[in-house]
Amino acid sequence: MSEAVLQILSPTGEVDSARIPALSTERMVELYRHMVTVRAMDTRMLALQRQGRIGFYGTCKGQEAATVGSGAAMAGEDWVFPALREGAVLLMRGYPLDKYMGQLVGCELDPTHGRQMPCHFSSAEHHYVSLSSVIGTQIPQAMGAAWAAKIKGDRVAVLGYMGDGATSSTDFHCALTFAGVHKVPCVFFCQNNQFAISVPFSKQTASDGIAVKAKAYGVHGVAVDGNDVLAVYAATHEARERALRGDGATLIEAITYRMEGHSSSDDPTRYRDSRTVEEWGRKDPIERFRNFLELEGLVSAALDKEIHLSVKRDVDGAIAAAEKVGQPDVDTLFTDVYAQIPKHLKEQRDAILHERRDGEAEGAFPL
Repeated sequence: MSEAVLQILSPTGEVDSARIPALSTERMVELYRHMVTVRAMDTRMLALQRQGRIGFYGTCKGQEAATVGSGAAMAGEDWVFPALREGAVLLMRGYPLDKYMGQLVGCELDPTHGRQMPCHFSSAEHHYVSLSSVIGTQIPQAMGAAWAAKIKGDRVAVLGYMGDGATSSTDFHCALTFAGVHKVPCVFFCQNNQFAISVPFSKQTASDGIAVKAKAYGVHGVAVDGNDVLAVYAATHEARERALRGDGATLIEAITYRMEGHSSSDDPTRYRDSRTVEEWGRKDPIERFRNFLELEGLVSAALDKEIHLSVKRDVDGAIAAAEKVGQPDVDTLFTDVYAQIPKHLKEQRDAILHERRDGEAEGAFPL
């Protein structure tokens, strides 16, 4: 692309020291742990899906730096509108791992009672809005929330995620138009992972990247190496600062690569070259950041091993806890909709409870 791509860490972990963001040692190690957690979760949950223990999963493998770096740059009071691969941002905000796992399994631990597909997390308490599987719908929602915050005078920014395919949607055009005109405090974050399911980026747009599109809408545009967690953090942090200053929205293009399929339902070997996958594999964002931390003396081999072991214990424990508890109570099919359950729903609830007592309503809880 013609636009300069922001990079702080080289693929081997050497650093442009003048550009390192002001992060403490503890914070950098914490970012690394979050990235390791994402990778561990992806490995286990994809295996669980193949074993029939969950119904669906979309991995973040190869995109950990883009997800973790951007999420870390936002404050707790900011709102997040995710796409498919940003669940780690919710965990980074303090969401309990057992509830997170409960949503994937669809068990009693899930606050949404198994009503959503796996990976469709949400928590008002943590300012994290559920994604929609419809492509791009979250982009105008993020813009609208940011516009509302500006009208109300709330000092918050909104982070709206999307993939490269979503930039071809009418929702992208609508959101960026309004964001530019009204100078809303929104950070639009595009994870350009080179594929919209099976459509390669070369067939997605004829423009020279995504960030360049910002100019036409009157918003700021930034292209960043999406496998460089420090560069992603720096770009997102600056975009948030611009938003809070009243300077309007920013469109960030994080150039990265989806190492697995679009989801557990996809076979990427049918449409992409294995040599390209191997080339991007040598740019692994976790290895790059670990090399930097080791070169800087911030993470030793012993600490790295301890991080991986503790993450594995946490993930294994959360899986065991989620699979140990029962299904959501059948009564939850009729609650959380009306303050007072209307007559027709009461009749339906009583009927299914009666069938359940008689053993006629057994079976797996639907996804």
